[in-house]
Amino acid sequence: MIREMKSDRELVLAVRFAGEGAFESISGKRASAGSRTIGQAAAQFCEIDYDVVYKACKTATGSHSEAIERLMENLPAATVKRIPKVHSLTQISELFEQLRKISSRIAKQEFLQKIWSGMSGNEIKFFIRMLSQGSLRIGFETKSIEAAISDAWHRELQQVRYAHMITGSLGETAVMARAGTLNEAVFRLFHPLSFMLAAPLEIPVAVPLENYVAEEKFDGMRAQVHADGKVIRLYSRDKNDITSSFPDLTQFFTSKEMPPTVLDGEICVYIDGKIQPFQQLQKRMGLKKPGKKILSDSPALFIAYDLLYTQGRPVFDLPLNERRVLLENQALKYHLPVSKQFRIYSENELEQSFEKALLHGNEGLMLKLETSRYEYGQRRKSWLKVKKPGGSIDTIVMYAHAGSGKRGGTYSDFTLGVRVSEDERYEEEFIPIGKAYGGYSDEELRKMNRRIKELTVEKYGPTLGLLPGLVVEIEFDDIVMNRRTKAGYTLRFPRFRTIRWDLRPEDVNTLRDVELLYRQKTEKAGLSNADHHSFFIPSANHFLS
Repeated sequence: MIREMKSDRELVLAVRFAGEGAFESISGKRASAGSRTIGQAAAQFCEIDYDVVYKACKTATGSHSEAIERLMENLPAATVKRIPKVHSLTQISELFEQLRKISSRIAKQEFLQKIWSGMSGNEIKFFIRMLSQGSLRIGFETKSIEAAISDAWHRELQQVRYAHMITGSLGETAVMARAGTLNEAVFRLFHPLSFMLAAPLEIPVAVPLENYVAEEKFDGMRAQVHADGKVIRLYSRDKNDITSSFPDLTQFFTSKEMPPTVLDGEICVYIDGKIQPFQQLQKRMGLKKPGKKILSDSPALFIAYDLLYTQGRPVFDLPLNERRVLLENQALKYHLPVSKQFRIYSENELEQSFEKALLHGNEGLMLKLETSRYEYGQRRKSWLKVKKPGGSIDTIVMYAHAGSGKRGGTYSDFTLGVRVSEDERYEEEFIPIGKAYGGYSDEELRKMNRRIKELTVEKYGPTLGLLPGLVVEIEFDDIVMNRRTKAGYTLRFPRFRTIRWDLRPEDVNTLRDVELLYRQKTEKAGLSNADHHSFFIPSANHFLS
């Protein structure tokens, strides 16, 4: 399809809409129409009650865009109001721009209802998905678009990926690929880069430890700092601009007046010589303008562990040990906290270092191959995370979601629930506690899909609602409070441990069990040793302590 785009403008928009959403990720633009605004606009358009009908439809489908599509296509009040017409990519782009400039919620809803009158239900669904930025959730994500660009104009995939990474623009990358100018891609600060990811490693290990350096894995939030003098931007792992959430960090880096620099590291809450549990940091996440009290109670610290841009050039392709020298030189000059690195030569030392990291209040260990380049956006074995599960619970499979890519045609993603049938706070039998999509074999997946077929009672597009009957033991790294969920908690990195064909729905763990595990974890974290540091600030003495 992208080869058929006649103008650069059409090509940019087609690629952007498929892979980035309404606006380029580097533009900083957002349509700022939240799910409640969109949902209320849809309820009014369809002439249904928002709380009684719309919310129930959204819960049933698990997606407000999916729910709205079905309502638009099946309710007479909605079908008679719509006369779909053809929109060009440019016209759709102009609609996004107009919506972005509207400030009041009522005006946004009126605008949405006006443009929906000229769209089909399917078009409305994808219009809404593009507003939220990111994948259209059709099994065609960024890496698929990069591959399509590579195939369309016979360019090397690695060159396409590199151009996208340093420009931050899928559309610009496609235009350069068509013109044969990918080698002219130029890095610009202040757009988030794809993070290098770590593969999990279990003890005992099967890698040559002497080739790796170790660091303690902080209990914080992965982030990038882009700095140029007094201009500072912070980006999260999902490439969102989080600068306004951390004015204390912005002030810290502004005072340094650093030359153009990009740092990779971790944001932690740091009080009285101790990195605090992730729950303390979570209080600040998502706050656009944290108040004085939250800034005082949860002061943030950025600990750098990699350097991506310095001295006027990207340094992604340098080996880790060379990037580390540049990082420590930068840290020495500007007094920046950086992670401590140390050597581990045996599995016994690895076990001891892992336990010490836990005592420091950290999550575990990172092992990093000394000669590795910065493998942006990839999860290979150059970086390894050594962690032990934070716990495991037995859950019920509530919903099964269709997979994509090589798992297309199967249900491979699952919403898992805990039991609340005897909990006076709830009327349901089970409520969601997390989603998981890995940890099982192909044969187990086939067997689950056969059982899912027997348990299915509802279908909402790519999602199946199931009767209670499939129990899965999941393990997870941590439990965190999340008041936006019905359970009030979220599991970090849940994954299948085993499918419990022997258990019944009444054997599933309860929400009370989750709350007890959370309290126990929090109490244990409060006992961690505050007199140790897993980072340092280079100085004349080099070490903080």
